Amino acid sequence: MKSKKSNTSKKKYKSSSKTNKNILEEIIRVDHAGEYGATRIYDGQIFIFGKNSKIGKTIQHMADQEQEHIETFEKLIINYRVRPTALLPLWNIAGFALGASTAIMGEKAAMACTVAVERVIGEHYKKQSKLLKDDQKKLRSTIKKFEKDELEHHDIGIAHDAEKTPGYSILSSFISLGCKAAIAVSKKV
Repeated sequence: MKSKKSNTSKKKYKSSSKTNKNILEEIIRVDHAGEYGATRIYDGQIFIFGKNSKIGKTIQHMADQEQEHIETFEKLIINYRVRPTALLPLWNIAGFALGASTAIMGEKAAMACTVAVERVIGEHYKKQSKLLKDDQKKLRSTIKKFEKDELEHHDIGIAHDAEKTPGYSILSSFISLGCKAAIAVSKKV
């Protein structure tokens, strides 16, 4: 008996009943929102520092990786037919404002923002990759790659003296809490 090849293999990512559909939708929705927010944070920082400053070039490198991430999740939103979060207009403004305000506080504060955000996102991606079953190997692989990128950004922030920011622990805690709240809300709304 010959096996039939599926025409669905053309889709890079496909939904499966093995990974809970609701979990899969939440993962794609929240990651799309998070990557969008990250691009806006870096846009705000680059707006203040400029692309050609030394720190601006470092931020632009991270922003370019985030752009790759958001483009991937935009495709996943379509391929999986997932509704994006209704909060994108809020994350547009909040992300830019967070990036610009920390940049106004100085290079170290901008890097403290990066460290706080990327720490939360790295942990978030690690949890997600454990939720995905073997039927979602490609998506899991994508999330693991993006997790590595986020941890690289975290380490760049540390290397740029983020922890020497006056009031670092307060600023970091505030930003981390905001990220965790944004994650929780963006999964559902």
